[in-house]
Amino acid sequence: MKIPTQLKHKPVIVSENYENIDGRYAYHSDAKGLSLGLAQWNDRGDVDISAKVWRHTGEKWSRQSEELPMHRVLDLAILICRSKLYLRESYRYKNFYDKQNPIIDRVGLQGDAMTVEVCTENDMIDKDMKLFVDVLSKDDELIGERLRVLSNILKEMGY
Repeated sequence: MKIPTQLKHKPVIVSENYENIDGRYAYHSDAKGLSLGLAQWNDRGDVDISAKVWRHTGEKWSRQSEELPMHRVLDLAILICRSKLYLRESYRYKNFYDKQNPIIDRVGLQGDAMTVEVCTENDMIDKDMKLFVDVLSKDDELIGERLRVLSNILKEMGY
């Protein structure tokens, strides 16, 4: 299925077979493609690049397709990696996190820092954290494969 090019997001680089590799949803996913392109919110020559996940209902392109600026995609990758690293040692805590210190890290970015922390405002955090850890464990092979690929590409790029 070809990603539409007539919409506001203008794809430049695409992966049009994403449904075949979409984690546990592979071959049954409504996420049909990924693209890097010109952002739909561009205004009068102010051009940004964004990443987009293209969803298709089987009949039409979905409004649930997501477009993110590229730095947010990387910020999500940082959040995933930092969380995964924290959770390696989380078995030491009764509810998989330190209730006395829910802040996992402060990751320096742009002269400030992104705080990574357990959401203690969630009334069901103890139960939800257990579910999160269980799913992360179940998906470890899928996530690990992608992290290894990302690591190799970053090394190839000199990072």
